[in-house]
Amino acid sequence: MKTKAYISTIIFLLFAGVLAAQVTFETKVSKKKLGVNERLKVDFEMDKDGDNFTAPSFAGFRVVGGPIQSMSHVWNNGQRSFSKTYTYFLQPTKEGTFTIKQAKVEIDGQTYKTLPVKIAVTKAVAKPKDGSNSDYIISEGLHLVTEVSKGNPYLNEPVTITYKLYVKIGINVNDYKELGKPTFNNFWSQSMQTQMRAQRTTYKGEDYSYVILKRYVLYPQKTGKQVVEPFSIDLQVSVPTRRRDVFGRRYETAHKTVSSARRTINVKELPEAGKPDDFGGAVGDFDFQVTTSKNSLNATESLQAKIEVSGKGNLKLFELPKLKLPSSLEVYEPEFTERVSTRTDGMQGKISDSYTVVPQYKGKYPIPSVSFSYFDPVEEAYKTLTSDEIIIDVVEGPVNTVTTDTDNDQNSTQKQAVAATSSQFRFLKTDASLMPIKTSDFFKSNLFYALLFIPFFFIPIILIARRKKRAFDNDIQGNKTRTANRLAKKYLSEAKKKLNDKEAFYEVLEPALHNYLRAKLSIETSEFSKEKISQLLSERNVQDQTINDFIGLLESCEFARYTPATNVAINKDYEKSVQTISQIDKQIHR
Repeated sequence: MKTKAYISTIIFLLFAGVLAAQVTFETKVSKKKLGVNERLKVDFEMDKDGDNFTAPSFAGFRVVGGPIQSMSHVWNNGQRSFSKTYTYFLQPTKEGTFTIKQAKVEIDGQTYKTLPVKIAVTKAVAKPKDGSNSDYIISEGLHLVTEVSKGNPYLNEPVTITYKLYVKIGINVNDYKELGKPTFNNFWSQSMQTQMRAQRTTYKGEDYSYVILKRYVLYPQKTGKQVVEPFSIDLQVSVPTRRRDVFGRRYETAHKTVSSARRTINVKELPEAGKPDDFGGAVGDFDFQVTTSKNSLNATESLQAKIEVSGKGNLKLFELPKLKLPSSLEVYEPEFTERVSTRTDGMQGKISDSYTVVPQYKGKYPIPSVSFSYFDPVEEAYKTLTSDEIIIDVVEGPVNTVTTDTDNDQNSTQKQAVAATSSQFRFLKTDASLMPIKTSDFFKSNLFYALLFIPFFFIPIILIARRKKRAFDNDIQGNKTRTANRLAKKYLSEAKKKLNDKEAFYEVLEPALHNYLRAKLSIETSEFSKEKISQLLSERNVQDQTINDFIGLLESCEFARYTPATNVAINKDYEKSVQTISQIDKQIHR
């Protein structure tokens, strides 16, 4: 038994040693297909320091740069990661398919080899692409892609639009800002919350990371070919280069604007065949019901009759059917309730109309059945749901004795004629015993003299008030300042209410700043860039510092959606907004 236990311990320790000794050593190339007049960047990367590195022969290529050795140590949440890279820049010598053969390295006394990588070299391209050039690396390594969940939906069928930024391994994105917001003409749109978390993937056969920048749920409101316009962003990126600066750094920082492709969505019309007469535009998968809070009550008591549609579909884009009741039931305007959430696959939840019903007479009254029709895009068919008839039993109350021929259907009721009798007005008294009211003489009374002399008492107060008012009106600079402050607080009143909610605050602050410019300059700010806004303010004699403060606030609104902000920063931006609008309002009239 002791021998078996000893052997098991040895096997366990050997197995643990093998796991601990696992090493990653791989070959990474900038492209797997290039022209004969282009250059190829090859990285041999290991995650543990090694010695005696041996590069392959690079048959079919000429080495024009390298080897460049680099190492990096990264600490993340207390864990250390290490990488060591040997970089070569190669120039093809002819066309054909070539293999970057195995490289070798010794790590902890063991030899590790990379896997071979095949490279296709084609004819010379019109524009040579240098694998060591930072502009080329950026242009080839950044892609903004628009993903459309469905390219040919029905009218009012949900479509999800996702904007993904693909970044090639080795490129670091430091920051980005949107160049305008995506526009969706002829669509009802709802923006979805996204978590900007990078994930590894492959794109066109190469290793990339991607992050979801934006996601929208669209409901097409017009048939035919509808265009989703391109979405553009400006990126600040860092890329590795062969050049070193005076500090020994090998990364080059640059700005790059990338745009998504224009996408076309072909929206199909709803079929005419089989369309119900009561169809109101509902598209999806729904349940329908009509309910009452009670079925038995007394006259003049009230009940609630509810029409409710629940399920998944365009719940915010159609109206509920109406409830038809006999005229003997008094009905008030319905109260609409909406509990709808929008997810990546569309709206779901329920909407309802709640009617307050008050019966006037004793009897039994039917609430006729109500039908609701919708189009199911999955089954591509119309469906109609019908509620059951509900009987309302009014057990106590006056009896309606006068009816017309249409009362058999409980659709109309006439009021009973009232016959006048001599005893109807006996409650009215015809003999009144009136007594005179004693009054005092107003003339020369205390009240008389008080009302006479009080106006003279207010004359000095009025004169002093007028003098202060005149001085206040003559204070032109002070009036400008006060007017500007009131204007600023008017536009920023909604933002002030959101000071404790970062996301809501910046969502309200940005349109407030644009609304101020729209009103002050009589322009549509959505049509102008920050440069155009700066130009217009400068033409109206606004100082450069004030213009820079205003543009800085707009950029804060853009960055704050994706970066954390403290309450101190939010309050600071609010105070700065008040001061900036106030300054613009005072300077723009000079």
